Amino acid sequence: MNTVGSSSGSGELKRRLGVSDAVVIGLGSMIGAGIFAAFGPAAGAAGSGLMVALALAAVVAYCNATSSARLAARYPESGGTYVYGRERLGDFWGYLAGWAFVVGKTASCAAMALTVGFYAWPGQAHAVAVAAVVALTVLNYTGVQKSALLTRAIVAVVLAVLAAVVTTCLISDAGDIARLDVGADMTVGGTLQAAGLLFFAFAGYARIATLGEEVRDPARTIPRAIPLALGITLVVYAAVAVGVLAVLGPDRLAQSAAPLAEAVRAAGVPGLVPVVRVGAAIGALGSLLALILGVSRTTFAMARDRHLPHALAVVHPRFQVPHRAELVVGAVVAVLAASVDVRGVIGFSSFGVLAYYAIANAAAWTLRQGEGRPPRLVPVIGLAGCTALAFALPVATVISGAGVLALGAAVYGLRKVMATGSGR
Repeated sequence: MNTVGSSSGSGELKRRLGVSDAVVIGLGSMIGAGIFAAFGPAAGAAGSGLMVALALAAVVAYCNATSSARLAARYPESGGTYVYGRERLGDFWGYLAGWAFVVGKTASCAAMALTVGFYAWPGQAHAVAVAAVVALTVLNYTGVQKSALLTRAIVAVVLAVLAAVVTTCLISDAGDIARLDVGADMTVGGTLQAAGLLFFAFAGYARIATLGEEVRDPARTIPRAIPLALGITLVVYAAVAVGVLAVLGPDRLAQSAAPLAEAVRAAGVPGLVPVVRVGAAIGALGSLLALILGVSRTTFAMARDRHLPHALAVVHPRFQVPHRAELVVGAVVAVLAASVDVRGVIGFSSFGVLAYYAIANAAAWTLRQGEGRPPRLVPVIGLAGCTALAFALPVATVISGAGVLALGAAVYGLRKVMATGSGR
């Protein structure tokens, strides 16, 4: 598996990442994404039911993580559910999972790049976002180990900032635990929609699976790394949600563009606001780094199977990375970061990723006992949960997301027809 492709042909990636590297890459993706981007829109949908929505998103995420871990241990290749769907359900379902992931997570990359910009320099958010994408694409180009080292440093900084935020909120006289109570404003539809938006934050463990071809001893490493990363993230999210809700309440949280900064200001420690803003920018930067890694690896895997241009299925002879796939992904994300709205792409990303994990759970259902099959209830809850959360998202998001999936299916069908007509 350590064979390296030349600069003019496809190849395989070198296994360099251990358990701690894989956990940190997952943490870097999850903790930057949701803490600083998804809580506001989710509070707007769920109202006082935000903690219920967070718990619901966590249950679905756990099922998806378990199914993904079992599949990734059996199929330790770049591509994640694109590979699992292809191997367990057939070529079309693998392709559709890959399509949903690449499109949805490309939108996530743009959202994280813009989050970096809005926290670092609000007046030049789009320019900062593009600069961040270019810088991280260059870093990823020079090797996955450098990316893992930077992510480790980013995660340490963000966790320290979040600990300061939670402590400040919980010891403040402005905090009121009664603000966590569920009120009459909570609805089933709003809670499901909020859970779907929060799912945007939990999907970082996919980065571990999509890097499966670069993980050492994947049968042991991946099943350990995915639940570890998810478990740590759940604890962090719950602590931050309790602290911020206790100070702001659901209504004020929903209206805030920078809820963590506003929470420490409301808690009476305005001097901490610049620290929070820096932590937010660094956290979003870590998410962006891990997201670009994941999207480029799935693009690489799909190109290797000729579902995307085969020229992208190339491993750099020196840096051992899919450099063409990384450059194309970086270019597309840079264009989006220069032109889209950060909140508008969160729901779209969630729809695509929920579709991706629905296929992962369906694939996990087909595993036999001797293949590391998870408990039967896990993929069932995961599949049902993904479907429910996807269609509970805002109507415009569901229509656009379903339209993109239909376009992907149409492209697949057209390719099949053309291949049959040419006698291939």
